[in-house]
Amino acid sequence: MDIILGQALFLLCCCFILSCFLIFTTTRSRQTSRKATALPPGPPRLPIIGNIHLVGKHPHRSFAELSKTYGPVMSLKLGSLNTVVISSPQAAREVLRTHDQILSGRSPTNSIRSINHQDASLVWLPASSARWRLYRRLSVTQLFSPQRLEATKAMRANKVKELVSFISESSDREESVDISRASFITTLNIISNILFSADLGSYNTKDSINGVQDTVISVMEVVGKPDAANYFPLLRFLDLQGNRKTMKVCIERLFRVFRGFIDAKIAEKSSQSNPKDVSKNDFVDNLLNYKGDEAEINISDIEHLVLDMFTAGSDTSSSTLEWAMAELLRNPKTMVKAQAEIDRVIGQNGIVEDSDISELPYLQAVVKETFRLHPGAPFLVPRKAESDVEILGFMVLKDTQVLVNVWGIGRDPSVWENPTRFEPERFLGKEIDLRGRDYEFTPFGAGRRICPGLPLAVKTVSLMLASLLYSFDWKLPNGLVSEDLDMDETFGITLHKTNPLHAVPVKKRVIN
Repeated sequence: MDIILGQALFLLCCCFILSCFLIFTTTRSRQTSRKATALPPGPPRLPIIGNIHLVGKHPHRSFAELSKTYGPVMSLKLGSLNTVVISSPQAAREVLRTHDQILSGRSPTNSIRSINHQDASLVWLPASSARWRLYRRLSVTQLFSPQRLEATKAMRANKVKELVSFISESSDREESVDISRASFITTLNIISNILFSADLGSYNTKDSINGVQDTVISVMEVVGKPDAANYFPLLRFLDLQGNRKTMKVCIERLFRVFRGFIDAKIAEKSSQSNPKDVSKNDFVDNLLNYKGDEAEINISDIEHLVLDMFTAGSDTSSSTLEWAMAELLRNPKTMVKAQAEIDRVIGQNGIVEDSDISELPYLQAVVKETFRLHPGAPFLVPRKAESDVEILGFMVLKDTQVLVNVWGIGRDPSVWENPTRFEPERFLGKEIDLRGRDYEFTPFGAGRRICPGLPLAVKTVSLMLASLLYSFDWKLPNGLVSEDLDMDETFGITLHKTNPLHAVPVKKRVIN
């Protein structure tokens, strides 16, 4: 009897312990599930418009401020568009590395859809598509590989010499230079020569080919303009802001220019009895000669791919140079320090060359500090979740737009000391670079969507900046002092100075 009673008590104890274990594990599982499926916090929403009223003229600033309250993974409702804003290096790492594949989708804007650019664009195609992989490989191997950059080194140097010559003439006349316009023409011509072996811009506005430089600027402006249809897709057919119409007009104008060069190359190819020297091919030559197993490339594909290169390359590089010059003019001691380093390395009667940049660590730090404070694309290009995914314990739902606020991360006081000051010294002796491995500093993005033009952009900006500082001293016009220099910015797909920078060059040495 005692044995039976003991066995019963033993079984009862086992059942009690097992029940407690099951209750504990079930409760723990539910808590974990609730934690994992919690949506990111965010500000209260208004009916219909959601949080659109909180965006303002400077969304990168508004969202950085809101993230102080709602955290580094913040949820917003912009009309019908679910949006998550990322505002810390840890959260950026989750998006750009850990869940890069899931978060590599795109949400094309209304203006992009108006020209069907999302179906033939390296920027807007899904990263999972075979065509995107083909475009990516072609851009890396035929445009931005070390071998291609070396092959175009002399051409880039000549374009920068033309910039210096133009500024020298302005110096002789004691006239100020529009830094934004001059640097834009230089970068436009560098890119057009890589693509077509021809200049498309001119420092003399009367000589500009079919107004290409103005049209490229207009395209960048319309892509960055607010558009109600991006938040309320039902309004697309109304084109309330006129963005679709403007975009179509600009693209048709650019495509006519592109088609002229393409047709000329096709005619030249058909008339040649001997094949052209491959080493002299430009990007469009290589595209026209392309034969691959994955997909065919037609003339329309080439036009759209060339459009990506023009819009992504010329505007961001010229804008970065303008911001760098503005910061140096606001910080004269920093400019003097950069000029002293260049003079020491180059000497008094030389020319700055590509190979010199590696010997100019302070200049490289100036460029990095400019990218930190003034990233070309403050939110990078918006990403889209291809499926539900967890980021730092919050669930980001499928089809949500994801914005990485690299502008906000670059000015976060918990990440950077004296974050609003222009201090290139913070990069000296440190391994922080631009190649998407340091998530507190990713102005070109990271992962599979990192900007493929990063090597060319950094080389172009560094060479232009070093050449301008080597050949000239600079001062502000009309007696303006550095403390009063206007640094207001206008938000778009890229961040521009609201008022273009004008500065007076003073020759330091004889310029041939």
